[in-house]
Amino acid sequence: MIIRNLCFGFGLLALSAGVALAGVEVGQPAPDFSLPDTNGQSHRLSEYKGKYVVLEWYNPDCPFVRKHYGSGNMQALQKEFTAKGVVWLSIDSSAPGQEGNYPAAKLNEMASSQGVARTALLLDPDGKVGHEYGAKTTPDMYIISPEGKLLYEGAIDNKPSTVLSDIKSATNYVKVALDSTLAGKSVGQTVTRPYGCSVKYAQ
Repeated sequence: MIIRNLCFGFGLLALSAGVALAGVEVGQPAPDFSLPDTNGQSHRLSEYKGKYVVLEWYNPDCPFVRKHYGSGNMQALQKEFTAKGVVWLSIDSSAPGQEGNYPAAKLNEMASSQGVARTALLLDPDGKVGHEYGAKTTPDMYIISPEGKLLYEGAIDNKPSTVLSDIKSATNYVKVALDSTLAGKSVGQTVTRPYGCSVKYAQ
């Protein structure tokens, strides 16, 4: 069954109804935060000032996330843009006992088997940073400028499905935005409607 606008089988699809998520606004400073990664190292967003930063909300059990990692699409994006100096921070806001919450060692094992090329996977089990940014889905994507301002928020692409073959014909909003800003051009589409599984915050 093709899953496009609703996810009855998983009961997971969450779509943002507004054009801007709570807590963040394109053109405004991105909220600073500090989170540990899966190796115990702390990362503060403000430490990356002077670089472009991608925030990717992540849940390894989400079928929409699996689509992008199972196809290699997310890893290809990570590899392409980290090679250009972009910092790529995946964030797991799944609460303890919820889908997608794993020990750090298990998450590292998954990353190794999938060949990820992110800068780090950050752990946000209390959901503080996720709520601050208004992250509602996995994946939910944000791009931050070297000046620390939000350049883009929303979906990874325009194909809200779990079908791997849709990736080939999709417009990848994150790639388009990064290509534009790295070329010194303005980002044309700064806000899109995110799609995916609901972030598994504490109940």
